[in-house]
Amino acid sequence: MARRQNPRSSAGRTGADTLPGSDDFAENITDIDVAEEMETSFLEYAYSVIYSRALPDARDGLKPVQRRILYMMSDMGLRPDRAHVKSARVVGEVMGKLHPHGDAAIYDAMVRMAQGFSLRLPLIDGHGNFGSLDDGPAAPRYTEARMAAASLALTGDLDEDVVDFVPNYDGQLTQPEVLPAAFPNLLVNGATGIAVGMATNMAPHNLGEVIAAAQLVIANPDATLEEVMDLVPGPDLPTGGQIVGLDGIRDAYRTGRGSFKTRAKVAVEQISARRTGLVVTELPYTVGPEKVIEKIKDAVNAKKLAGISDVTDLTDRQHGLRLVIEVKNGFNPQAVLQQLYRYTPLEDSFGINNVTLVDGQPQTLGLLPLLHVYVGHRLDVVRRRTAFRLGKRKDRLHLVEGLLVAIMDIDEVIQIIRTSDEASAARERLMSIYDLSEVQANYILELRLRQLTKYSRIELEKEQDELRRDIAELEAILGSDTLLRDLVSRELGEVAATYGTPRRTLLLEHDDAPALGSKASASAPGAPGAASGAAKGKPAPLQLEIADEPCWAILSASGLIARTAHAEPLAEAGPRVRHDVFRSVVRTTARGEVGAVTSAGRMLRLQVVDLPLLAASAGLPNMAGGVPAKDFMALAKGESLVALVPLDAVVALGTAHGIVKRVSPDYPLNREDWEAIALKPGDAVIGAAAAADADTLVFVTGQAQLLRYEASAVRPQGRTAGGMAGIKLADGDEAIFFGVVGAEDAGAGAEPGEGVEVPRGVVVTIAGADGALPGTTAGTAKVTPLDEYPAKGRATGGVRSHRFLKGEDRLTLAWVGRGPARASSSSGVARSLPSEFGRRDGSGIPLAQAVDEIGPTFA
Repeated sequence: MARRQNPRSSAGRTGADTLPGSDDFAENITDIDVAEEMETSFLEYAYSVIYSRALPDARDGLKPVQRRILYMMSDMGLRPDRAHVKSARVVGEVMGKLHPHGDAAIYDAMVRMAQGFSLRLPLIDGHGNFGSLDDGPAAPRYTEARMAAASLALTGDLDEDVVDFVPNYDGQLTQPEVLPAAFPNLLVNGATGIAVGMATNMAPHNLGEVIAAAQLVIANPDATLEEVMDLVPGPDLPTGGQIVGLDGIRDAYRTGRGSFKTRAKVAVEQISARRTGLVVTELPYTVGPEKVIEKIKDAVNAKKLAGISDVTDLTDRQHGLRLVIEVKNGFNPQAVLQQLYRYTPLEDSFGINNVTLVDGQPQTLGLLPLLHVYVGHRLDVVRRRTAFRLGKRKDRLHLVEGLLVAIMDIDEVIQIIRTSDEASAARERLMSIYDLSEVQANYILELRLRQLTKYSRIELEKEQDELRRDIAELEAILGSDTLLRDLVSRELGEVAATYGTPRRTLLLEHDDAPALGSKASASAPGAPGAASGAAKGKPAPLQLEIADEPCWAILSASGLIARTAHAEPLAEAGPRVRHDVFRSVVRTTARGEVGAVTSAGRMLRLQVVDLPLLAASAGLPNMAGGVPAKDFMALAKGESLVALVPLDAVVALGTAHGIVKRVSPDYPLNREDWEAIALKPGDAVIGAAAAADADTLVFVTGQAQLLRYEASAVRPQGRTAGGMAGIKLADGDEAIFFGVVGAEDAGAGAEPGEGVEVPRGVVVTIAGADGALPGTTAGTAKVTPLDEYPAKGRATGGVRSHRFLKGEDRLTLAWVGRGPARASSSSGVARSLPSEFGRRDGSGIPLAQAVDEIGPTFA
């Protein structure tokens, strides 16, 4: 290879070397080795990229461009208490004075330092569109910026000789080689960078946890990695989410290399009366919602994902991230979430590669070496700052002592100055007469007469004492490594108290840790993880579609509907909670159908799988997970849901006008709702339930008449029929209750001890005044066994069930069914009634007394 040189002056140039037509051009061709040239040039380029561009310094955690941005903003006075300035102005200052590269690279670095989803502790306070995880920022001419409060801790004390300054690219200005860094920025905010032949990728951590670990290293330089990991259990990502599996993190803390899985924070919510959804409120680090939506749509179109009907992004500034993934009915939300973790960025991996510059050399460091490098840097910064302040105070003390000497004889000092021919002569006379140093004499000569008015001997002596105390303290710090370390640790604690925030990322020890509605809490200092006793390995795959297993469809007295996850017998006693007084309970299957009978005589077909699922537990399910019936089905004004009934059995209905009907199960298969009974004007259905021939039908009227007879007395009819007379009503009376009691509960009683269970059918009646507002009259309550009331023929008037007292003229509530009886307030608060009080032909007891006897629960 030949290299051509063009020197402008050459003493050894001959005439033969001169080209024709040129007086000062000489050609000199040098042969060099191509391989050697390429190796040398590449190494120079690689070193420049590694040291000057791509890798952060282990001391302040900043790349050169980031350090120059913060230093220039500090030099420009763009503090948090000042107004924002155009980002283009900052970029121009950095590019023109310190950073010999393009403005795009400077602005990109500046934007990243202002993004709360990129850094755990943002260093720049941005004003305007600084981008999102899916979109880039606006141009620098449209955005404004200033230093964030945390960046003051990185740049503080720069004017106190705490770090070395080096020349800029053209040697005209200087810049700090490293920032003082009052907190471990590299661990707190992490770093990413691609150099030549190497790259770095460091995860963000919680400021409080990292500072606690740094304080441990300061107090005990021989602290072990396990002790440090008790305080720093894992990364704390800006976007929150979950970290699943901590083994890779422990490897990274030991060796500087490792990986871990991040997952979104997802909860199962009832997004509508018929739909369940997966609501994402936190995403993995560096993953945006648009990317997730795009991957979900691609996977659904490719038939990789099943059970998803829609994806909606409801993110806003007020509520933050909210990504709603609607799950089709009949699909298990947990199983759908497992698919999402597999095929979408809702689960992502993060590879840790702690490559950083230490003394200008790239090294891969674990957690403990990183802390030692930072602590060493901070100790050096505070030591240099202390020495600088000590020198300043000694210089000031020297001047104050000279001024005290002069002020004691100020008139003579002035006379010496006035009688001197020149300043040098005055200086020499002051130095010789008062035994002053040259610095003290010059300071006295430079004083203006008007400055003498503020000086007094007392004030100068006070300042002298303060300076001597400060000097003693500073010298003690410099002379004691313990005091120096205590000072550094105390300052770190102040930073943590000022800028520390609670942990955002939940740490889960293993893959089989709960991912939906998890009750596990984030690992705190002193606990390296959660669920440490769980077995390792992947969780077992869940069944995607909901199996057609037996369950219960339930309608509560407060109007909530839901289904259970099992068909185990429901507990009839135990602690009561809101909404668990049941009006209808139908045994069915998860993929079956039930009928919903309304007060207007309609029957609606309901898919059981559409009903919200209650918590899977034996005994009484908690109906707080149900939804109001009016939100689940279309009801006309004034129409209400009366009962849930099976579609494969004969159903008995009773109306307020005393009409009874048993409906044959020949319902249309191609319709979702139909007329179950033809009602007359003003009439309404008040009760409905499945009724076999051996069961008992019961009516109770407002005038306290009770009629019971066997269901076989009412022949089944078609759904368009109008029914038949069920109870004979007196003038002005109406039925307020109709129900079906099983044959085992309505039979004749038996005395205890005969080996036969006592019938469990009871009658509950509550009397009051007609037209009175609820709660304005005391009323009486009565609970009696059903077998005390004799059976009568259909369409008769029945028997008296409650004797009214003074001020009572009708029943306000009646119920007949299996005991023990339970009542529910309008808000769903449950009350259990005693097994029996009052006789059939007598009055009840005051309602307040009954409530006092009931108490909050019944066991």
